[in-house]
Order: sequence, then C-alpha cells, then structure tokens
Amino acid sequence: MATGSASNSVTDSVTGWAARRAAGWAVVGSLVVLGGLAIASGLHTAALRAGPVQELATRSATVTVRLKIDGDPSLRQSTTSRRPPYVVVRATIEEIRSRAGSGHAIRERVRTPVLVVGTAKWEHVRYGQHVDASGRLEQVEGGAEVAAMLSTRSPPRTVDEPPWWLRAAERVRAGLRDAVAGEPEDVRGLVPALVMGDVSGVSADLNADFQTTGLTHLSAVSGTNLTLLLAFLLPLARLIGVRARGLTVVGLLTVVVFVVLARPQPSVLRAAAMGLIALAAMTSGGGRRRAVRSLSVAVIVLLLLDTSLARSAGFALSVLATAGIILLGPGWRDALAKWMPGWLADAISCPLAAQLACTPVVGWLSGEVSLIAVAANLLAGPMVGPATILGFVAAGVALVSSQLAQVVGWAAGWPARWIILVAREGADLPGAANAWPATVVGVAVLTVLCLALVLGLHRILARPIAMIVAVILLAVVVLRPVGSLGWPPDDWLFVACDVGQGDGLVLRAGDRTAVVVDTGPDPAAMDRCLKELDVQYVPVVVLSHFHADHVGGLAGVLNDRRVEEIEVTPYFSPRAEYDRVVELASRHGAAVRTVGFREQRVVGKVSWTTLWPAKVPALPASGTSSATSTDEGSPENNASIAMMVELDGLRILLTGDLEPESQRAVVATGADLRADVLKVPHHGSAQQDPGFIAAANARLAVISAGRDNDYGHPAPRTLELLSHNVTRTATTNVSGPLIVTNTNNHLALTTNPHLQDGVRR
Repeated sequence: MATGSASNSVTDSVTGWAARRAAGWAVVGSLVVLGGLAIASGLHTAALRAGPVQELATRSATVTVRLKIDGDPSLRQSTTSRRPPYVVVRATIEEIRSRAGSGHAIRERVRTPVLVVGTAKWEHVRYGQHVDASGRLEQVEGGAEVAAMLSTRSPPRTVDEPPWWLRAAERVRAGLRDAVAGEPEDVRGLVPALVMGDVSGVSADLNADFQTTGLTHLSAVSGTNLTLLLAFLLPLARLIGVRARGLTVVGLLTVVVFVVLARPQPSVLRAAAMGLIALAAMTSGGGRRRAVRSLSVAVIVLLLLDTSLARSAGFALSVLATAGIILLGPGWRDALAKWMPGWLADAISCPLAAQLACTPVVGWLSGEVSLIAVAANLLAGPMVGPATILGFVAAGVALVSSQLAQVVGWAAGWPARWIILVAREGADLPGAANAWPATVVGVAVLTVLCLALVLGLHRILARPIAMIVAVILLAVVVLRPVGSLGWPPDDWLFVACDVGQGDGLVLRAGDRTAVVVDTGPDPAAMDRCLKELDVQYVPVVVLSHFHADHVGGLAGVLNDRRVEEIEVTPYFSPRAEYDRVVELASRHGAAVRTVGFREQRVVGKVSWTTLWPAKVPALPASGTSSATSTDEGSPENNASIAMMVELDGLRILLTGDLEPESQRAVVATGADLRADVLKVPHHGSAQQDPGFIAAANARLAVISAGRDNDYGHPAPRTLELLSHNVTRTATTNVSGPLIVTNTNNHLALTTNPHLQDGVRR
C-alpha cells in the first residue's frame, strides 16, 4: 500500500517536472520567435530605408529604372486638383540609373518595391511585364510597404512581355469576363471577383452593401474565400467517391489554379497559405492541435518573410478567419449535422465560424458591428462554392468555345444572384449596421461578447428549436425601428455626414425624405449615413461641383433609394467625373439639370435660393486640364453652387468649395447672407475671405473634413477667424456626424458619442 503510494508520488513528481520543463521551453521558444520577428522586422525596415532607391528619394532625384509590374494599373481621378486622370501601379525596381551630385553615374541592380504614379499611358501595362521608365523618386511615409514613389510623365517603354503562364492566365481571366458579359451588371462584376479577385467590375453601391453585411471577404482575394471554396469542393469530391490522398490532390490543384488565376501577388500567396492550412484540417487527422500548430507555423513564416504583415488588417482578418474555421468549424458542423444534411452543415459552419472570429477586429477597423453579418454569411456562404466552381469552369471552357462558356457563365450567375440578393436586402435592414466604439474598451467588450457566444453556440446549433428562437430574437433586434436606441435624434433637420475628407450634407424635407447636398468621396459612408437617418426618398441631389470628394459617393445615395433629380453646377469639369455622374443618373432614372443663378426651389419643408455661380468660366479644351500650380483659385471650386436654405425656421448657408474670389463675389451680389448655420467653404481651408464669414454672422459653423487629412483642414487660421465671428464651430474630423436641431426655436448641435475622436473614418 505504502509502496503504491510512493510510486504514485514519484510518478506525479516526474509528470509535474516534465510539465514545468515543457512550459519553460514553450516560454523560451516564444521569446526566441518574438526575438526573431523583431530582428526580421528591423532588417525589413532597414532594407526599405537603405540602398540607392531610398537615398535618391530623399533628394527627389530623377532616375531611369527597369521595373517589373507587380499589379494591375488603376486609373484614378484627383479629388482636389484639376490634373488629368493618372495611373497608380505597384512595381519592383530591378535596375536603377542616375547621376550623383559628383557627376559620377550610378547604375545598380536592386529589388526594391515602389509605387508608380504615371500618366494615362500607363493604363496598359500588364502584370509581370518589364518596362523602362524615367521619373522622379519621392519619399513615402514610414509605414508604407514600398520604399519610394516614382512619379513619371513619360510613357513606359516595354522591355519584354509577361511569362507564358501569366499570359495564359490572362486569357483565362479575359475568357471569364467575356462569359458573363451578357449578365446583369452586378453579376458581371461579382463572378470574376469570386473566381480571381478581380473587383474592377464590382459597382460602388454593391461594394457598399457588401461592407454593410460583412460579405466583403467574398469579393476579395482572401484566405476565407479560398477556404469557403475548399469547404464546398471537398465534400462534393467525397460525394463522388474521392478519398484520402485523392482529396488532398483535389485541394492542392484548387489552390494552384486559384493562385495562378488570381496571380501570385503577396495577398494571393497569403490567402493560399491560409487555404492550405484549412485544407490540411479538412483532409487529415490530428485534430485541432495539429491544425493550430500548422497555422502558427504558417503565420510565423509569413511574418519572417514579410514583417509588414504585422501591420496588415487584411492579414489579421485572414488568420482569424482561418483560425475560426479550424477551431470552431468542426464542432459546429457536427452539431448542425445532427438535424440537417452534412453538406449543408459544412456550408453553414465555415462562414459562421469565420465571421464570428473576425468580428472584434472588424468592429475596431470600421467602428461598426453588423448584426446581419452572421446571418448574411450563413445565407450567402453556401452559394460561394457553386458560383466559384462554375466560374472556374466557364473560364476554362472559354478557351475552347465562347458560346458554351456563356452557358456556364449564365449558370454561375444564378448562385451569384443569390449572394447579391442577400447583400442588397440585408443592407436595407434598419439594424444591419450599428455604431461601436473603436477603443480598447470597446474592442475588449466586443471580444468578451464573441467569446460568450462561442461558448453557448454549440448547444444552440445542436437544437433546432433553440436555433429558431435565436433567429427570431436576432430578427427582432435587426428589424427594430431606426433611432430606437437614441441615435439619430428624432427631430434632426440638418446633418453633416461623417464621410471623411469631403462634403456629404442632408436636409430633412419630410418623413423619410431628404435633399442631399454633395455626397462625399465614399459611397459606403454616404449610404450608411442615409440609412442611419432612415432616408428612403431623395427628390433632389445637389452637387456643388465635380471634384471627387463631393460627387464620389453618389452611388451610395442612389443605392436602393428613389432619386428624382440631380442639380449640378454649369461648370462640367473635371469631365470624367461629370460623365460618371451622368452615367449613374441615367442608370438609376434620375434627371440631371443645371442650376440657375438666383433660382428658387421648394422641396417639402426645404426651400432654397441659389446664390452662386452667377457666371461660369470657360471650360478647358477637351483632353486638357484646368490645373493650376495649387488648388487655390481653381475654376471648379469657384464655380461651386452656393445656396441659402430655409428649413423649419433655420437659415443654413451652404458654400461648396468657394474660394476667396468667389466668396467676395457672392458678397458683392448684395444677397442676404445672414445665417444660423454656416457650412464653412472648402473644408475649412486657409483660403477664406473675412468679409464673407462676417456677412454670414452665423451662430454655428460646420466644417466637414477627414481625420488626419493631408491638406491640414481645417486650417488653424480659419478656426481663429471663425472664433471671432461665430458662436460655435464643430468639425466632423473631431466629432463625427454633426446633427442640427431647432426644437422650440432653440438651435442645438448633437453628436454621436460612439463616433467621436476619429472613429469610423
């Protein structure tokens, strides 16, 4: 008896010693890994900061370089200047030539990532191509993933074409686009996005709905997207008799085809790594411990290869989604499989696990929690696999027969239609998106809530009745009337939406009805603001001028709302933005009309008089730009629509981006500029006319500007000027959306405490 007790004691001691020793080695191993990552991070940063490219960038040197194109060129319009369209593309400098200050030539071979900003002639460069170019190197911010920016006005000079396999992949990509060319616009954009991460065809308003419903990972190259594809394909392979190593082969081939079609860019390779981890979890034994070990190794290796991933939100979401799938997915799948078919349990458990794992980080990044995201992923997730597989087939068949490819593309369009329907309808639900404080405390609370849900969800999923009750409770919360939580106030009259660096203004014309003045740069932000205000009908949209920070979000206003008319300035420049506005209006059945000087309008409770422009400068010749050396005195800004609004006893002066010369001209017209509320021109830039500000004599000045914007808006001297002429000044870059009320003739400003200090910008 004593011998047995002693034996057990010795065994326990040995076991405890071994456990303590293992724990000690685990701590040592963790410290070694962290030290290695710190060293790698330092070496990565030093590599970007060292070498000839960075040194020449500090002097803004003119260089001749050989580049390998690392991405698709993106044609863009400037938001504030009158420069012509320009192209941005990622590239790697492989050879650089320059003349140093001493007169000695520098010619070195390097491998340095840069961002190329060039003329529209760069729009036709292709991924994997080598080109020569000359331009000026400029420094970039310290946190950037590139060493410098190459600004060039010369066209690229082709050295060689992409390798054969990239050219073949491009033919397949083009074949898929052709296969769905006859489908509706949303389907045309979504199928290529699902198959190969090509989001160029996804409309701004559909993208906004995907953001609201938490489905953006479906239309981007991500580990989640690839994992969902594998989650559909592998059970299908099992169904037709594929087993053991055959499943691994099917999964590996899927990953390889995915990488080739989506192109082996860093984001694609990261997605492939996460997909391979999920593949290992789905096709091999070893359980969760082995899967977590594989995921940990993959994360460490990827961070050692590219330490900038430590700052990448996309990488964090990809890792979290994969971790959710391998840790939570199997148990939830088994729980669901007790009362539903296995294939359906697979299709539901993967997106549910991925979404819940990502929720705290998504809340931190966006300042929102989408109550519809889990349900949207549950509904849309099962259709991702069919749409993607059929898209792959259509792309391959297109190499043989374009007619047959169109048939397969049509078939791929049907599951894509379902995903689009889920996004569109889900985004319209009143409680789809809810503000959440993006603070340490806010994220901690959200994490605790998600952990609590993880602990209880297994029991709920295993019981059909419990599932029904949970769905009903969620529906009650999501479908609650807007404003039932106290935001926005029921008596709002005028709102400066939180649209970042731009203007997005809303005037209440009636029940669920508003006049919108400018739309900011981002459709998603403008759409979200109108949804929070429960605006469903917009009789008139007024666009003060055609800079992108005032018209870029127009699609967000048109999204699932009835818009009758769009009023615009008579100065149709920049032309590309004007054409885009006309095209969007035509697509949504809205008329476009030009305002007239001193024109008066009444829409519901809102009435206004157009104070400017009285005269319009000559438009630039076709194909040229009206650019000046600075933004000051620009004809676009000076042709902004200015209007005096009267609403429920308030006088509100809206001013677009008027600059001092036009501000003085407005004063000279003799119009009565006295206002209760002044929307300060040009986001509070330093260029303000004191006489104009004094003539307004406003009680409240509102400035719409983005947090940490590059323009220094609002300017300190403008804030100083306002302090002597206005009772109170409020800015969106500090307080978030600004809401003005006038209850019992008492002017009041309301802000959302959850959206202050830069949240959700």
